[in-house]
Amino acid sequence: MFDFRIRRASLLAGLLLGVAALPCLAAQAVLPAQVATVQDRWAQINYNTPKKQRESGFEALAKQAATVRAAQPGNASALIWEGIVLSSFAGERGGLGALSLVKQAKKDFEQALAIDPKALDGAAYTSLGALYYQVPGWPIGFGDDAKARELLKAGLQVDPDGIDANYFYGDYLQDQGDWKAAAASLEKALAAPARPGRELADQGRRKDIQALLTKVRSHLASR
Repeated sequence: MFDFRIRRASLLAGLLLGVAALPCLAAQAVLPAQVATVQDRWAQINYNTPKKQRESGFEALAKQAATVRAAQPGNASALIWEGIVLSSFAGERGGLGALSLVKQAKKDFEQALAIDPKALDGAAYTSLGALYYQVPGWPIGFGDDAKARELLKAGLQVDPDGIDANYFYGDYLQDQGDWKAAAASLEKALAAPARPGRELADQGRRKDIQALLTKVRSHLASR
């Protein structure tokens, strides 16, 4: 059987965004308490939980995120965080079982964009863009590098100095072989301002950035 895998389990970084993308100070101030709980738990699982326990942790958090999203219809931040959690869960699970998870995450991000494209500093753009370059293309998945670039750049327009928007764009650029531009984006991500209340997420993301920047700089030095 074909073994479908998300290429980088640390996606959203959250996202995001975590997966993924995270809110700035202004967005943090109005983030619903239940969504903030999901956001904080995501960081704990993603950065402070042993690898072998992350899949079960994200599976439980995905159920919690779904409950929060259902209780707050029309709330873009709840949709974004459910998508980030599902993306991270998919990255840990791998295999064909991950495909349905990323498809649902894609729907969450698309719905969030329809409600409020600027929610959580454009996190839906960045998170969805990350999915498009990390998920395999047709006939297995919906991956599309051109679409990824479009979405990631849209995220940067909303949050030009953000840590996640610049990190994921830098990751995308190195994936495309544009090493010099990737270094510039990653350096900008590393210089991003700290996010009050997001210390664990910032610390973990900066480690991600440093690791990728070391790889990119090593490649550039070898040319």
